[in-house]
Amino acid sequence: MRILVIGGGGREHALVWQLARFHHRLLCVPGNAGIARLAQCSPANLDDISGLARFARDRHVDLTIVGPEAPLVAGIADEFKRQGLPLFGPDAAGARLEGDKSFAKSLMRRQGIPTAEFEVFTDLDGARAWLKARRLPIVVKASGLAGGKGVVIAGTLAEAEQAVGEMLSGSRFGTAGRTVVVEEFLQGEEASIIGLCDGSSFTYMVPSQDHKRLRDGDQGPNTGGMGAYAPAPIVTREVQHQVEERVFGPLLAGLREAGIDYRGVVYAGVMVTEQGPKVLEFNCRFGDPETQAIMPLLGMDLAELALACIEGRLAAVRPEWSSRSALCVVAAAEGYPGSYRRGDTITIDLPDADDVAVFHAGTKLAGDRVVTNGGRVLGVTGVGNTLTEARERAYQAIGRISYPGMFYRRDIGARGLKAALG
Repeated sequence: MRILVIGGGGREHALVWQLARFHHRLLCVPGNAGIARLAQCSPANLDDISGLARFARDRHVDLTIVGPEAPLVAGIADEFKRQGLPLFGPDAAGARLEGDKSFAKSLMRRQGIPTAEFEVFTDLDGARAWLKARRLPIVVKASGLAGGKGVVIAGTLAEAEQAVGEMLSGSRFGTAGRTVVVEEFLQGEEASIIGLCDGSSFTYMVPSQDHKRLRDGDQGPNTGGMGAYAPAPIVTREVQHQVEERVFGPLLAGLREAGIDYRGVVYAGVMVTEQGPKVLEFNCRFGDPETQAIMPLLGMDLAELALACIEGRLAAVRPEWSSRSALCVVAAAEGYPGSYRRGDTITIDLPDADDVAVFHAGTKLAGDRVVTNGGRVLGVTGVGNTLTEARERAYQAIGRISYPGMFYRRDIGARGLKAALG
């Protein structure tokens, strides 16, 4: 098939890499230096939905897979459907699960999906009154899209009030923060459970665990994700069953009651608490960097799963998964998640190996050099028969990569190893 992948980060490189294993003809917009080795890349404005549809139609694309959330929230699936172009991803109504946290939390409340106690505010005085009656720490979230960084965990009332004030004023996240969700802080261990939906049923990908904080020991500010591994031992069979029964089942029922025919990815970020799993957030697309740990374990063609979702026949397809483990370590640029350097030459001194993959995130070509072009630069994934083996391979590989200011966490997978060792 001729397949178009939309996006230019590490997640999209992992998707392209998986599809390339099944010998599809691949295009990507805009892509990056790593993706360009596997797909024909073209510059594009991802906000130009009609332009993207025209690109797919003119190049006779058989299937489009969308990586980032913004085009989905903007309605790319609606436009492609209107033009008869197969696209894997929910329409704008379904993408509100991620694009509007207040919508998602209200749906959870209505459907009885376990989540943190919360309220939604558009005014500072109301939020302040609610905050004063709550235990600390407290979580403040921008309701709209904020690039994975729209969450503040406030340890004091002053910090919480400041976060709410900055979001509501628009000074922190622009229009994304004009509505805020304020919720209780949940204790436990996080996990990412990604489901694929065809409008009437789900199938599930290998559960994974992301590492959001910048520094070792889960310290520092939130980021888009500094590493991930799969499968995650915290998601036992019992936890998986609870999530399927108490989260995905009621969610699908609620979406259908709202008249939403959801076809695409549903990412559930959950906190495994003493009371059971509770939903932190829903996303409408594959996780990043979880995808970089999950795709090496998928033993079948991702395009087959995508088409089954689009065509409403997912129940007839059984996903094939490796019994191995994979772990991804993100190499970031100096200054991330704030302002960061660009244009530094990347040196990769790695032999080709089946058990290591280097996924480009923020890179571009400058002549014959590959240079940094983003906050998260690379995702280095190791695969092994055990999590220990996968972790060793990932860290051995990242040790042979360099660029000025490069840094990465050195404890990715530590919780998983602790759980695996009992």
